[in-house]
Amino acid sequence: MESHELLKKTVSAAGVKSVASDMNLSPSLIYKWCEAKGDDLSGADNPLDRLLNLCQVTGDNRPIMWLCEQVNGFFIENVGPEQQSNEMEVLVMTQRILREFSDMLDMVAQAMANDSGIDKTEARDIRAEWEDLKRVAEHFVLGCEMGVFAPEKDAS
Repeated sequence: MESHELLKKTVSAAGVKSVASDMNLSPSLIYKWCEAKGDDLSGADNPLDRLLNLCQVTGDNRPIMWLCEQVNGFFIENVGPEQQSNEMEVLVMTQRILREFSDMLDMVAQAMANDSGIDKTEARDIRAEWEDLKRVAEHFVLGCEMGVFAPEKDAS
């Protein structure tokens, strides 16, 4: 789905005039965000396109991570096929997942050992470990989906 199509669906539920008013923008700008952009088309760069462009230009996905956190979600980058290795073994990957999980548990245990609680700094460190765990687990699941761990076909 193109960004303008998504915005059109999102805005249509609340209504263009209501969204424009709530955002202190003109309805015509909102309408332009919801139109395709191109040589003969009148659409405008919308916030989704601009955010994507910012991340592509800087090579930094933190703005998207921040946005996900603002709506009580999280961002996990998918591992591309070029990052998958056909030599990966299930045991090696599961060991990595367990190691990341263990690191996260260690972080929790350290936080609790300090003062029987978890402060904001410790919570931030736990979040970082959790993000690492999710990334490794996603890598494994994607490998499964791509058939990286599939049994080799018998030659006979």
